[in-house]
Amino acid sequence: MSFLASNQSKLGQSCRNMNPMIELREPLEKLAIPPSSFIGKTNFRAPKDIKVYDDTLRDGEQMPGVAFSPEQKLELAIMLSDMGVHVMDVAFPVVSESDRKGLQLIAKAQMDGRIRPDVEILAMCRSNHGDIDAVVDTMKEVGANPDQVSVLVLSTISDLHMKYKNGQFLLKREGRDQKEWLDLPVEFYRRANINMITDGVAYARDRGFSRVEFAAEDASRGSLEYAIEWAKECIKYGGTRFCFSDTCGVLTPEAVDHYFPALVKALPAGFELTAHFHDDFGIGAYNCARALSHGASHAGVTANSIGERAGNASLQLTVMILKEMYGVELPGFRYDRLVELRRAIERASGIPLAPHTPIVGEGVFAHESGIHTAGIVIHPAIYQFIREETVGGDHRFVFGKHSGAAAVESVLEENRSVLNKAGVEINEELVKTLVGMVKDLREARLVDHGHEKAIDEHYRLYHALGITEEELVSLALENGKKGK
Repeated sequence: MSFLASNQSKLGQSCRNMNPMIELREPLEKLAIPPSSFIGKTNFRAPKDIKVYDDTLRDGEQMPGVAFSPEQKLELAIMLSDMGVHVMDVAFPVVSESDRKGLQLIAKAQMDGRIRPDVEILAMCRSNHGDIDAVVDTMKEVGANPDQVSVLVLSTISDLHMKYKNGQFLLKREGRDQKEWLDLPVEFYRRANINMITDGVAYARDRGFSRVEFAAEDASRGSLEYAIEWAKECIKYGGTRFCFSDTCGVLTPEAVDHYFPALVKALPAGFELTAHFHDDFGIGAYNCARALSHGASHAGVTANSIGERAGNASLQLTVMILKEMYGVELPGFRYDRLVELRRAIERASGIPLAPHTPIVGEGVFAHESGIHTAGIVIHPAIYQFIREETVGGDHRFVFGKHSGAAAVESVLEENRSVLNKAGVEINEELVKTLVGMVKDLREARLVDHGHEKAIDEHYRLYHALGITEEELVSLALENGKKGK
């Protein structure tokens, strides 16, 4: 059984989708002002022209401890294709045999019809010929046309990255003395950086790739004027999409407003522009939606927001912000499988999400508080804006310290036939008794709840996903002794 198939959770009978208990006499949008009412002027492309660009299988895998096997990548790629994702960044072929095999399996799956033919499969490269050649060779090994996939050629528009991360390489590439590294002005590195990225883009086109994305690492801390110059040069040499990366997750919404309208205006009409944002301050998904509202075409996201540090903009959050808050519904996208995707990524990555994770968390459609449950049984919209069936979730009541009579009575009514057959009559006295009992039972469980043990085990398993620093030192000691 595949890890996806084994993940089809069977929830208990108490879990069910909510149906309105009463019919509203007035339109819901008149009773509760929708969030879209407060949106000003936007510049969204037509919904059919907004693309979900999934980075789960490549950038998401950079989350410490996460490693997908080629077979897992294939299975997840098929699922993402079935859900309606438009672009999948699946591998960095030059770095490992596993990535090469993953790309090959996914490319072959598209050839035999298991992945939609219109899904764009993408492989990452740095701005050098060897990385691009690795993609060509990987595809040719399985008899595939290299142009079946796209390539992303990576560079930067950040002065910090250009001079201090890439500076020595750029000096060598320009034939300059390494001793000049710190003394040369930023302007030198800006020009050298353009020389490097345009050479990479041109070489990718020469090797037969018709789709060449040029990616600017740490773009959110770079000069807008330089970004426009850099992008125009990349387009001149054959680049077909600009990937603007908020690598450190530092964009404010106002910064999105600074960069994206100007970039959309400066680029050729309709030119593709990816918003690739990280989530260090927890607003990656919102900023991604905001960039799309300014005319960006591609939402760079990962399922479950996995990725380095605090992760990337969440796929689940981004598509639901667009749909429910901005009224931008993506044609053909399977919103009803978002919870299923969450569970699949958890099992493949070994990283469980917090139960209160927005949109897809295990507990976001659960209710315990008496005040809330009393409203929910009248009509779900009183306390729940998102309907659980929209994302494939399940509603349930949890009974305990904060429970009230309304939720208890609602569950009893739903199970009336079972109770009646057993001779149990639903009445006010029974409801009152059960409310008291569940409160007492929950309090009793506080004495020996085992939370500490469970949390310790959770983090033990998390730290065991990767090789720790201590393990690395042990391996060095062991292998160093063997070498003597």
